[in-house]
Amino acid sequence: MVKEITMIRLRTIATGALLMFTCIRAASANIMNDFPLHRAAANDEVATIKKLLSEGMAVDGRDGAGATALLVATHANRVHAARALIDAGADVNAKDRINDSAYLYAGARGHLEILNLTLANGADLKSTNRYGGTALIPAAERGHVQTVQTLIDAGVEIDHINNLGWTALLEAIILGSGGPPHQQIVDELLKAGANPNLADRDGVTPLAHARAHGYREIEQRLLAAGGH
Repeated sequence: MVKEITMIRLRTIATGALLMFTCIRAASANIMNDFPLHRAAANDEVATIKKLLSEGMAVDGRDGAGATALLVATHANRVHAARALIDAGADVNAKDRINDSAYLYAGARGHLEILNLTLANGADLKSTNRYGGTALIPAAERGHVQTVQTLIDAGVEIDHINNLGWTALLEAIILGSGGPPHQQIVDELLKAGANPNLADRDGVTPLAHARAHGYREIEQRLLAAGGH
């Protein structure tokens, strides 16, 4: 029953999010030619980026999706372009119309080099995405072990609760695969002080979710940490 309720909620949320994401990304792609700095960022063309900026182009100018060139570089994991833009003063916390920033997106996607650049240049650890989650929550969900470790070390709140009522620990279990990366992430979160008994909005604990999914290894970790 726990698993069925969770899946119904996820399908509803995912459908709306996908429609919004598709429309905005399509608009951005269609007008990319109108934004040479964004195009250069997407193609990792550092020389062009520097030339455009020297000619007076705004480093944080927005495209049709509300994205800066830095966010476009982050989407494509263009590390050299991202570094050039950040060195020129790009805002690592500037958000597009769906509340992504270079910092949040790099964290969610496991783009570790760009994430480290944003952390070294003023990333707002309390900023949240369109689901009300910190960068740590989607990183935990997607199994990005090094990214999770990096965000924990940076000081992101471990037990932040997003708009779905989930913490990073809950999301790693509910949306994770239960395999070695997610087992290690559960270890890292618990070691960092995650509350093993912080339930979702339906009162379902991490341990109950792990059991519902048949994740025995994670179940044992939660029990060892005092989960019930």
